[in-house]
Amino acid sequence: MNMPDPQAMASAWMAQMTDPSAWQALFRPAPLDTSPVASLLKDAGATIPQQALESLRNDYLQKAAGLWQEFLSGKTPALADRRFAAPEWLSNPMSAFSAASYLLNAEFLTAMANAVEAGPREHQKIRFAVQQMVDAMSPANFLATNPEAQQKLIETKGESLTRGLSNMLSDMQKGRISLSDESAFEVGRNVATTPGQVVFENHLFQLIQYSPATPTVRQVPLLMMPPCINKFYILDLQPENSVVRYAVEQGNTVFLVSWRNPDASLGGTTWDDYVETGAIKAIAVTRAISGSDKVNAFGFCVGGTIMSTALAVLAARGEQPAASLTLLTTLLDFDDTGVLEVFIDETQVKMREKALAKGGLMPGRDLATTFSSLRPNDLVWNYVQSNYLKGKEPPPFDLLYWNSDSTNLPGPMFCWYLRNTYLENSLKEPGKLTVAGSPVNLGAIDAPVFVYGSREDHIVPWKASYASMHLLNPGKAGANRFVLGASGHIAGVINPASKNKRSYWTNDPAPVAAPAATPVKGKGKARARVEVEPESSAAIPPAEQWFDGATEHVGSWWPEWAKFLAANGGKDVSAPEQLGSADFQPIEPAPGRYVKVRAD
Repeated sequence: MNMPDPQAMASAWMAQMTDPSAWQALFRPAPLDTSPVASLLKDAGATIPQQALESLRNDYLQKAAGLWQEFLSGKTPALADRRFAAPEWLSNPMSAFSAASYLLNAEFLTAMANAVEAGPREHQKIRFAVQQMVDAMSPANFLATNPEAQQKLIETKGESLTRGLSNMLSDMQKGRISLSDESAFEVGRNVATTPGQVVFENHLFQLIQYSPATPTVRQVPLLMMPPCINKFYILDLQPENSVVRYAVEQGNTVFLVSWRNPDASLGGTTWDDYVETGAIKAIAVTRAISGSDKVNAFGFCVGGTIMSTALAVLAARGEQPAASLTLLTTLLDFDDTGVLEVFIDETQVKMREKALAKGGLMPGRDLATTFSSLRPNDLVWNYVQSNYLKGKEPPPFDLLYWNSDSTNLPGPMFCWYLRNTYLENSLKEPGKLTVAGSPVNLGAIDAPVFVYGSREDHIVPWKASYASMHLLNPGKAGANRFVLGASGHIAGVINPASKNKRSYWTNDPAPVAAPAATPVKGKGKARARVEVEPESSAAIPPAEQWFDGATEHVGSWWPEWAKFLAANGGKDVSAPEQLGSADFQPIEPAPGRYVKVRAD
């Protein structure tokens, strides 16, 4: 097998970097075929200051020369990157040099992207695109430059390559990379198994009521609204990591919305439909079945945006059905949307509107590809290397099985969501939007709020989650509570209390004692004590200030949420002996049939 010539690699790069004309051609606006990076800069209309360019050039030349000298002297370079942690990379000098050269080049390209002069949005797009190039260029992604895959090929006498090709062909038929052993799971058999019944359905969702697990339950039911961009069972994976089961075991009567996976018949569904026919209808049915005027409302990710919009619409109609509101990794203020911002600008939104605003579907496969591109090394290249180059089968993993179970979105709903939230950030402005015939003012929702963010979340940055604290319950800061969990968008949320893993942060205002009674002059009596609710008068600090004063706790944040629900759950009543009601008879066992429909 022909291995790359390290001297030729070094010579090519050194020649390019030492030739001023080649250097300038690489970075100045140039013909589109000069290089991917040059094309990217040209398209973005971006430039790199000459001084920064020279500094990058000199730094690169110095490090490249040092690396080359190490190679000639037989010194093995350090490879501080987990993609090259296997011993095969260091045991072969040429492979080690290949990896080290790649890391140096990646460092240079990343520094170049950071040095670009452009607006914040354009700068982020350039960094994102360059990172995609950098990740794709890794020698670990190609059989000819991956010594682990080559060793596997030798050990298996070619069988690993045969299996790898078979895996690749199978995935090509699926239209996606297999992240988990999908034969190991089945919805309703070993994921989404919490007992319950579907007690209502319409063309948009099924409502599940879960069987009680305690003799008594709190009077106020919990209504859970998962994102419609993914299926609900991320909240009900397996018994040991199920948010739903945990909530039931804490003595809550739990209802949950299972969104339908849209097909062509739902291609004209709007955001108004998701709010009115979805969330508001679910609230009404939950209240009717439970006999409670109030519900503990819950929303996860986009489900939180839908639930909050619904409660604001109801507030405009004079209704306040929420005893409390829980928002997990939810955006209400879309000022900081993290890396997703690179996919959303006026041009891209107009393109989507032209194709879908009047009807049609946004395929779940396209959405899955977008989210995978946010973490390409973890969700793309890692599996290219393992499944295809090494011929391995991916192990069973419930979370990644769920991640591959895509959902479509109705075009009109998707386009409204992109424009009015991500692009124009109108949801946070009181009265700017009208949904289901009513003006939306999030500040009109009258309920205590539990807001959760994940510290390493790349989809909903934690400070963006925290921004909801400023929108909800204005003037009543004590009605809002924020908890920050470790890890990312999904792993931070799915952190079972029983595992005692990771950590979370809280920064609750300390109680302020009421003023001491003081004698009134000449009368020998004490002044009346002034009762103050300190938490109501405390201002909500900026996110960084909140974190600087926060306390880290080992373990799951779930018990903090359980206490919040208990405080807003009303009195204990006997658990219902039957699910549903006379008007809403059980239709089928949980998890229902809607969740089993696959987009592919």
